[in-house]
Amino acid sequence: MASPLRIPTLKRDRRAISPITRRILTVNLLAVGLLAAGLLYLGQYRIALIESEHKALLARADVFAAALGEGAVDREGRDILVGVTQQMIRRLRETTGTRALLFNDKGALVVDSRTLPGSGGSVRVETLTPPVSNGGVIDAFLTAYNTFVSSLSGHEDYPVYAERPIRDGRDFTEVARALGGDPAVGVRKFQDSGQLLVSAAVPVRRYKQVLGALLLTKDDREIDEAVHKVQLAVLQAAGVAFGVTILLSIYLAGAIARPIRRLAIAADRIRHSHGRNQNIPDFSNRADEIGDLSLALKDMTEALWLRMDAIESFAADVSHEIKNPLTSLRSAVETATRIQDPEQREKLMGIVLEDVRRLDRLIGDISDASRLDAELSRARMEPFAVMPMIRMLMDAHRPRAEEKGLSLALVAEAGDSVVVEAMGGRLAQVFRNLVSNAVSFSPPGGKVTIRVLRVGRNIRIVVDDEGPGLPKGAEEKIFERFYTQRPEGEKFGEHSGLGLSISQQIVVSHGGDLTAENRRSTSDSPSGARFIVNLPEVRDGR
Repeated sequence: MASPLRIPTLKRDRRAISPITRRILTVNLLAVGLLAAGLLYLGQYRIALIESEHKALLARADVFAAALGEGAVDREGRDILVGVTQQMIRRLRETTGTRALLFNDKGALVVDSRTLPGSGGSVRVETLTPPVSNGGVIDAFLTAYNTFVSSLSGHEDYPVYAERPIRDGRDFTEVARALGGDPAVGVRKFQDSGQLLVSAAVPVRRYKQVLGALLLTKDDREIDEAVHKVQLAVLQAAGVAFGVTILLSIYLAGAIARPIRRLAIAADRIRHSHGRNQNIPDFSNRADEIGDLSLALKDMTEALWLRMDAIESFAADVSHEIKNPLTSLRSAVETATRIQDPEQREKLMGIVLEDVRRLDRLIGDISDASRLDAELSRARMEPFAVMPMIRMLMDAHRPRAEEKGLSLALVAEAGDSVVVEAMGGRLAQVFRNLVSNAVSFSPPGGKVTIRVLRVGRNIRIVVDDEGPGLPKGAEEKIFERFYTQRPEGEKFGEHSGLGLSISQQIVVSHGGDLTAENRRSTSDSPSGARFIVNLPEVRDGR
């Protein structure tokens, strides 16, 4: 015995963060994080600050050099006066916070602003580094970030500077160029601290004669402070952006995840419920995909209930229709066992055979109807030429029509190139049924006419007969299952009453419609029945 199909039940913890919420938060926070990381990288901003510092140093050095060239040179204008130069450089340096180094025209160091003369010898002046404040996690993060980025951005390519006795100014590239008459700038890196040293050198002239070179240097502490302030501002803005992003992500996730969760719970309850008291939540007022999903689920649920009702009704109708011939068959068989007259027994056996044929025909049509839904849902539509199929059906019914003295006529107003998207076998079944009915109900000497014409973007096929027409008010009823109307003189049980119902179902699945009406004569009385099939046409370019 096969085990029953097990369908998993929805058992997710409702208090946990939904996967959709986690994904939305992750994607949004990652985007903001990458943007913040990119903004924190201020390499170009640092380079611009260094260039600005170079310009400032060059301007100050030009002023210093001009002052030295005018007031710190001997009368012949050939040598620099060291004593005067020391005093001038000391005063000029105090206003700028830079270190000044003066070299003579041979490259020898003449004056260093950090070395002052004293009674006991020269005194070296050092600018103390400000005490490092404990900036907490933010400063530690920025320090680690800047160290990491500088290792990737080429910041390590600056030449290393180590404080040692200066023997020759020509060791500095910018001093060598300044002694040659051109101002120059440079950047070096302290080996221990990793800070930068920005420098600018200009020639000291007297009447266009280069007497020496003045070198101004300054560390990048102010540059670091400026970059640090900008990075703090970026972090503050990023913090606000993170907060807003989290709130908006939670709101967005809730607007998506909660309705979907409610829809999933409602669908799960409907699946496990034995009644129809469970409803799909209505989110149609949202006017978005969630609203479309709720409407689709609601329509699907209603369609499933309608399908279940149809199955129940179909089962009841099948039971009723099969019960009649079975009752007749049983009665005939029981009677035949008690009758001794061979002639009467032969009549009863004829009834038995008719009932068996009726049951066989009925079961075949019921089987076809029950398979139709599944077949239509799986089958693939393909371009199908209509006119060859209609001509083939007319040729197939022509011998039977000639036996009754009927004529078959085809009026191809739409021409021969009529193509529709269809399942060829099922569409042929529709027109086979319609032509067969028209031949069955037409009187001897009558005429069955099939017209094919275009109406807008549709193909319309009209099947006319000259029979008694449809009973009053039966234009819709004839498409109900097991509805039968026998032609005059036809034996009972020749039709199962499923043909037109199946035909209408097939046409609707092809995107068309099948309707019926009476033809009217001049006296306004029915002059026959008319069945109309409308199908979308396939044209070039669709």
